[in-house]
Amino acid sequence: MIRVCDNTQASSVLRRLARSESGNTLAMMAAFLIPLSALVGSAVDTGRLYLVKVRLQQACDAGALAGRKFMIDNNVATLDSNAVTQAKIFFAQNFPSGVVGTEPYSATTNPYPFVPVKTADKQVSATASAVVPMTIMRMFGHPSRTLTVTCEARYDVADTDIVFVLDTTGSMACKPERSDSECNSYTSGKTYTYTRPNSPGSVAGYAGTTGYAVTEETSGGVNISRIQAVRTAVVNFFNTVEANVDAATHVRYGFVTYSSMVNAGKAIMEVSPTFMTGGSGSANWTYQSRTVIGDYAVSVGNWTDISKTKSECDALKSTRSLPTGLYDTSNRAVITDYRWNSSVYPSRCQQRQTSVGPQWRYQPVSYDVSGFVSGASVTDPSQVDGATTRWWGCIEERVTTAGATSFNTDSLPPDLDPSLIPYNPDTRWRPYWPDVEYDRPDPAVYAVTNGDSDTIPNYVNPNRMTLGKNSCAKPIQRLKVMQASDISTYVNAADFKPLGGTYHDVGMIWGVRLLAPSGIFSADTAAWAGRPAPTRVIVFLTDGAMAPSVDAYGLYGVEQMDKRVTNGDTANGTTYHNARFLAECTKAKALGMQVWTVAIAPAANAQLTSCASSSSQALFTTSGTGLNEQFQRIAQQVALLRVSK
Repeated sequence: MIRVCDNTQASSVLRRLARSESGNTLAMMAAFLIPLSALVGSAVDTGRLYLVKVRLQQACDAGALAGRKFMIDNNVATLDSNAVTQAKIFFAQNFPSGVVGTEPYSATTNPYPFVPVKTADKQVSATASAVVPMTIMRMFGHPSRTLTVTCEARYDVADTDIVFVLDTTGSMACKPERSDSECNSYTSGKTYTYTRPNSPGSVAGYAGTTGYAVTEETSGGVNISRIQAVRTAVVNFFNTVEANVDAATHVRYGFVTYSSMVNAGKAIMEVSPTFMTGGSGSANWTYQSRTVIGDYAVSVGNWTDISKTKSECDALKSTRSLPTGLYDTSNRAVITDYRWNSSVYPSRCQQRQTSVGPQWRYQPVSYDVSGFVSGASVTDPSQVDGATTRWWGCIEERVTTAGATSFNTDSLPPDLDPSLIPYNPDTRWRPYWPDVEYDRPDPAVYAVTNGDSDTIPNYVNPNRMTLGKNSCAKPIQRLKVMQASDISTYVNAADFKPLGGTYHDVGMIWGVRLLAPSGIFSADTAAWAGRPAPTRVIVFLTDGAMAPSVDAYGLYGVEQMDKRVTNGDTANGTTYHNARFLAECTKAKALGMQVWTVAIAPAANAQLTSCASSSSQALFTTSGTGLNEQFQRIAQQVALLRVSK
């Protein structure tokens, strides 16, 4: 049978097809497939390009740094072959051939994808390139992309101020390997005298005076003492930093040598005499001294007749007086007594001569120190024989808080505040005067003696000096640009000697003061013209733990009498001094200073570790070569290799 097509039915099918959307979606997806593939491919390949560029930049930086580090510093315009080789090695380690799908390269590739060159200012710059084949975008006709980056490395030091705070106490005479007990045995009784030199930073009365020091340990005629290791390490530290400094870099150095005190008088007076008590006119400070209260008879002569009438004799009797101020160089004076003797016949006038000496009472005495700090030779007010004295330059600290075991870093007492400019008597420093300071055996008793007594010596007495109870010695060095010869001269000077006890707070207080950006020495550490503020670094070196003494005359007077740190609780003196030390360390870090501590000991103690800017900056050693290595480690950290562009 032949079926005839029904046109009405066909039209209905077409109308249903026109109304259906499923076919349209499929057509649209087919139409969008090509541009969508291009979009995804672009994102993928762009991401690859970004990843390759970051990796390429890092490799360029590493290669440039290596090239600068190994570069021979000469006047040749081209980079030496070893520096080029090392630069390429470091580049290849950070950007291996074919990494992230880049086109492979080899050492024979010409041009090589990394090209280091020497710049006009003796640094290293480089260009690095990589060819990145496209993946998905290659289907759309996009060729491979070549990426190029540039880099430059400088091997130099940012403007830097470095202060060495160096322990120069008696134990520094021992070799580094000795234990504390062995060192105490070695140093006992080994003090000798020397003549203090005319050191830079010393006051007029310092040079030519007698200093004391502990004999440094030797072996086979070679000095193997701790302080000798310090001398070597400091010089080598300077040489390491200096070798990495270019013409545009500034480095300044300062020194603080410490024991129970510092010699900072000249440095203070150079800034302003008004910062010292007595520096701008008459002013007093009180010392644990003595005063004449009468005389005592040394020897009494016999009565002898003289030709005088009774009235004349009676007149002579009234002239007897104490000889204060009239003693000779042996602390002796002669008093003549007169009497009219009527028990004999005939009655007559008689005289008798008595040799007398001064009777002293030991007590606090206030003296005008203006002449003393002026540098003049002045009469010793605690003597009666006309002896003179001059200032050595050591100081007593300004007012402090006694008996404190914690401090608010934002509100420190004057002696711990490195930024405080003196403005009244409490905030000025005072001259250290060992000639007039006497060590009473019982601090609570104002003893009386007939003449001088070995039991109450002053602090220039050899029995105080040999025990390190007076260790006023080498002046501090303010920050300045120094040459190798300056560094060597400082640490090898005749007064860079070991003596005295260990007071870490004394050294740290003055180390921070030299670096404080707004203290009395702020001009020394100010930024160079057109440069940012310098990096400020303290290198603190010691060979032991805090060891204060109750009867040493130091930065805070004599503690058993003055009680300026312990408030009388001398049994816990170490605790109070450690609190001051850590407060100053905290202040240093708050001011942005880098603090390194180095101990000549089996380990860094808790205080030194806490003082350092980080635990990795608290170093220790038990050998002289080890000390040099630790100083080299610090120097290399100070002189870090950096990418400049």
